Amino acid sequence: MKRGLLSARLFIVACQASLVAAVAAATDLGALLPSLKEGGYVIVLRHGPTSPEQSDVYPLNFNDMGKQRQLSEQGKQVAREMGAALKALGIPLGKVYTSHLNRAIETGRLVSGSDVISKDELNDSGMGSASAMAGASGTGNERFAAALRQLVSMRPEPHTNTLIVTHKTNIQDAFGKEWSDIKEGECLIFKPEGSASLVPVARVEASEWTALARKKPS
Repeated sequence: MKRGLLSARLFIVACQASLVAAVAAATDLGALLPSLKEGGYVIVLRHGPTSPEQSDVYPLNFNDMGKQRQLSEQGKQVAREMGAALKALGIPLGKVYTSHLNRAIETGRLVSGSDVISKDELNDSGMGSASAMAGASGTGNERFAAALRQLVSMRPEPHTNTLIVTHKTNIQDAFGKEWSDIKEGECLIFKPEGSASLVPVARVEASEWTALARKKPS
C-alpha cells in the first residue's frame, strides 16, 4: 500500500516536472501574440529588478519608502520598456492588480501607464507580517496562494488582458515550487479556461517583450 502511494506521488512529481519543461520549451511569444492582441489572458508578473542594497524592514510600513526594497533604475527601465513593447505590439491591458509594496505598484504603473488596484492578498506572502502568517483559511501562505489563483481564474474584461504584479513567494505558493526560480521582471501567462486555468501557457522574460517589439514590422 505504502509502495503504491509512493509510486503515485513520484508519478505526480514527474508529471509536474514534465509540465514545467513543456511550458518552458513551448514558450513562443510570437505565436501567442495574435491571441494576446484579442485579450482574454492573465499576465502574472514578478515586479521589476530591485536594489540589492535595500531590504524590507519589519513590521512593514507601506507608507515608508525608506523601509521597503525599491525598484532600481534598471528595474524602472525594464518596466517602461515592457510597457512600451506591449503598446507597440497592440496587447491591450485592462485591470491591473498589484500588492501594496511600492516596487509592485511602481512596476504596474510603469508597465500599464495607468493606475492600479492594490490588494492585501498580493503582498509578499513571505514578509513575516501578522497578516501574512494567519488568514481566514489556514496559514497566510495558503490564503495568499488561494487569492492569487482566484484572480488568475477570473476572465478579463472583454478584449483586454489582466495584469497582476506580485512577488516570487506568492507565485511559488500559488502554482508550485517549480516556479521558485522566476526572475524579477519575468511573468507567467494564463488563459482562464475551466480546469486548465491554473496551467501557464507561456513563461516570458522581460527582454522577450522588447525583442519581439523590435521584430514587429513598422
